[in-house]
Amino acid sequence: MNSASPRTLLVRGMLAGLLAGAAAFLVAYLLGESEVDAAIAIEEAGAGHGHGGEAPVSRALQATAGLATGVVLYGVALGGLAALVHCFALGRIGRIGPRATAALVTAGLFVTVTLVPFFKYPANPPAVGDPGTAARRTVLYLLMIVLGMLLAAGAVMVGRRLAPKLGNGNASVAAGAAFVVLIGVSYAVLPGVDEVPAGFPAALIWDFRLASLAIQTTLWTTFGLAFGFLADRALVPALAPKEAVQPTS
Repeated sequence: MNSASPRTLLVRGMLAGLLAGAAAFLVAYLLGESEVDAAIAIEEAGAGHGHGGEAPVSRALQATAGLATGVVLYGVALGGLAALVHCFALGRIGRIGPRATAALVTAGLFVTVTLVPFFKYPANPPAVGDPGTAARRTVLYLLMIVLGMLLAAGAVMVGRRLAPKLGNGNASVAAGAAFVVLIGVSYAVLPGVDEVPAGFPAALIWDFRLASLAIQTTLWTTFGLAFGFLADRALVPALAPKEAVQPTS
């Protein structure tokens, strides 16, 4: 393979993150905004009055330009992070190429950054959650992400240590099982969060959480495909074209 600087892969990762953010925005706009509007309507109806003045940013702007800016920037940031992880993992997780490494890295980050915290602290629509505990909930969510990433890194190290004795397949199963068990222990130890108001529609919460998961799945899938292609182009040399056969006279 060609030698490519981390900067090259970082730029390509951020570009792939930009594309992934754009795709995630479309899903968020199509699937998530209706649930957000419904939750806001319930919140305002429960308050019995408006907010006492016009909001500094209109709801229409929040649902379009504001949403697009936030999701795209989020995608670019995650793309840069994933590219750096790819630089470290390339050549260290087996004799696989850049595209396969990108797929494994993306899958690992999707599990640790999205799925692990989601099943403990799932997303909630507006009007769900006490504003006074927002900082605490944010810390718990970030802590779950950090724990997921650390435990995943530890599982990879354990799998590599066990591979010479158990073989790659058995070592991977053992490391994966240890990861799942430790995540379960983390779920049991960390405090739960249950701040759903009485009478809030359960179906609306369910639909919002499904939409949130669909957005994240779109983001990571698009990134994995785009970055795998770009990393492969940067690291794998193109085959030299065959010399044209000159006709003999």
